Amino acid sequence: MHCYTDGYYSNDWRIAPLLGLAIWSVGISKERKMIRGIKIVSIPVRNQDVSLKFYTEKMGFKVATDQPMGNGQRWIELLIPGSDSSLALFTPPGHEDRIGGFQPMTFWCDDVFATAAALKARGVELAAEPKKEVWGTMAKFKDPDGNEFVFSSRK
Repeated sequence: MHCYTDGYYSNDWRIAPLLGLAIWSVGISKERKMIRGIKIVSIPVRNQDVSLKFYTEKMGFKVATDQPMGNGQRWIELLIPGSDSSLALFTPPGHEDRIGGFQPMTFWCDDVFATAAALKARGVELAAEPKKEVWGTMAKFKDPDGNEFVFSSRK
């Protein structure tokens, strides 16, 4: 059971589906209880060293942290210059089948054509050349594991 006010999904109600009750939040501002963005997105990779080199040298991302996690893996978190979101080059055990193929994440840039040209000049393989669509401009690139990502204009 869901409860809404004024037809909006963001409201002052908290949903308690197991109890079937809507509970008012008391003393907490609406902004503090809402999700504010994406902090980290994981990219499934086979070889963290190869991926780290690709994402820093060819894509221009910066290392925020690189530390051991056990079982031969490291937590590698990358910053995208000018973004609040980070990427983690990490594949949880049992998720190896997610490596390669289309990844459900889209990067944005100011100029897709210029970004595509710069990436190609750095040796990044494009899976799809830039193309204007009615909703914006997009292209795709591949990383060393065959993961494909869309990048598009922000607006």
